[in-house]
Amino acid sequence: MGHKLNIPVFFTVLLTLLLSSCYKDLDLTGFIRSTDRANERFTQSEQWNSQHPFREITIDSDEYSLLVAADSHIGGTVNFDKFVGEASKPDISAFVMVGDMVTGRKEDYNLFRQHLPPFDTVPYFLIAGNHELYFDGWKTFYDYFGSSTYLFTVKTNQATDLFICLDTGGGTLGNKQLIWLEDILQHSRAGYRNCTVFTHNNFFRSRKTITTNPLVEELYVLLDLFADHHVNLVINGHDHSRAEEVFGWTTYLILDALLDNDPNASYLKLTVDHGDIGYEFIGI
Repeated sequence: MGHKLNIPVFFTVLLTLLLSSCYKDLDLTGFIRSTDRANERFTQSEQWNSQHPFREITIDSDEYSLLVAADSHIGGTVNFDKFVGEASKPDISAFVMVGDMVTGRKEDYNLFRQHLPPFDTVPYFLIAGNHELYFDGWKTFYDYFGSSTYLFTVKTNQATDLFICLDTGGGTLGNKQLIWLEDILQHSRAGYRNCTVFTHNNFFRSRKTITTNPLVEELYVLLDLFADHHVNLVINGHDHSRAEEVFGWTTYLILDALLDNDPNASYLKLTVDHGDIGYEFIGI
């Protein structure tokens, strides 16, 4: 009787052999999983937040635009440089990167940082995706950029809008970050006109893919929480393929990748005009 080939085991062994033969001198610590945990990262982020006040961007009118991108995976910087060029135009108030900017290797973090504009020239807000955590990359992220769980606001001449940045790089918020989020929405959300949440992992799976979603139980809690507190937008990356879903009050957007040579590379332009939120995907 012949033996059946166990496909998952075969590819796991093959990947191990390839990595061991091709990257003998490469430190693979944290490649399959990060060695930090969600609660640990949140605790560090809170320590950072206690010493660095949340940013407020002030606008002279009641119309402004933000650019949002995901999954540049530097390495390559061609598309990222184009994105930064657009973000540097006078009509853009800030840009947001919702994770997987780099691979986790320190040399890629260094390259990414070299291509960032001065914050005083173009305000930017970064959060960790799963790739930021590979190769123990959280240590470098925290060293260079600080918190991955925080708020920022945009104040116009009529109202103030709230933006919440969350860390789902490890696939979950963890209980400490979830409690923080619940507290913000329950006690602060009502003081703002609009509320947008940024995080890396996509909440919905609109195509066949091996990318991970949040834990089902956690996803139920978040969907209810966002609906109850009238969160306008939740913006994710991770899946590399744009999608739009609506649940209750909330529109969920998954972004394309900003990755070089991706035929569908794009970013999101988010515009708020007298309280009305509009958005468009812009190809690179």
